[in-house]
Amino acid sequence: MTVIDPGSVPAAPKPMTPVQEFWHYFKRNKGAVAGLVYVVIVFLVAIFANFIAPHAPSEQFRDALLHPPVWQDGGSWQYILGTDDVGRDVLTRLMYGARLSLLVGCLVVVLSLILGVIFGLIAGYVGGVTDAIIMRLVDIMLALPSLLLALVLVAIFGPSIVNASIALTFVALPHYIRLTRAAVLVEVNRDYVTASNVAGAGAMRQMFINILPNCLAPLIVQASLGFSNAILDMAALGFLGMGAQPPTPEWGTMLSDVLQYAQSAWWVVTFPGLAILLTVLAFNLMGDGLRDALDPKLKQ
Repeated sequence: MTVIDPGSVPAAPKPMTPVQEFWHYFKRNKGAVAGLVYVVIVFLVAIFANFIAPHAPSEQFRDALLHPPVWQDGGSWQYILGTDDVGRDVLTRLMYGARLSLLVGCLVVVLSLILGVIFGLIAGYVGGVTDAIIMRLVDIMLALPSLLLALVLVAIFGPSIVNASIALTFVALPHYIRLTRAAVLVEVNRDYVTASNVAGAGAMRQMFINILPNCLAPLIVQASLGFSNAILDMAALGFLGMGAQPPTPEWGTMLSDVLQYAQSAWWVVTFPGLAILLTVLAFNLMGDGLRDALDPKLKQ
């Protein structure tokens, strides 16, 4: 009879915590990791802009109008990315513009997510006439071009950063309502919901305690993608003069103010455009990684 030494048997692998499991699947997407690193850097720049920016965002150097970047002939280390048409440092305004763009993105995503979850839960759980009314309103909103609808709302209430944020929240709302409702319709007939009904759980507990936690994965992915959409739409409104008003440093407004110098001073339009492009791309890549990490169908 063969005796097996217990010490020779390999130990079973220790189960991963939810955070470890999430990171295990997230880091497999190299693009998502790169996007996360870039987003963290942008957040740090926005938070500490007061300390790392070389100049004040509205400070004008009248003797250095349209000064080229440091690597170009005539450039200076005092203005690393050059200056705009009134002598303001481009790098400084990009740093402060990141603060405003990220703040607007957070505000739009949080407000639209909260309202979308509430209306989506009500539509999916209550059903009937309530569901029909909410979803028909959502269909009407989705039938209108999102940027055009935001422009109309801002034109009605007046151009400002606050009104633009409210308009973008209203425009983003239908996507969260539809996504939440679809997830609720899948969960509402599950056994755990039926058992909670038998145990006497009320509608509020069912919606927000039992059902909502099981619908969060697609909402988190949509929120990360909605963040990039909010930044892009705010830049578009700023470019059209309906968002942040001069001299507020905002990437879209920076493009709009110097559009006439696009050929003679390429840096004044290139760097704000690159900031918008790279930030939106980073959030989209991060959203793909979140989808891979949170969607059980994509896990191997």
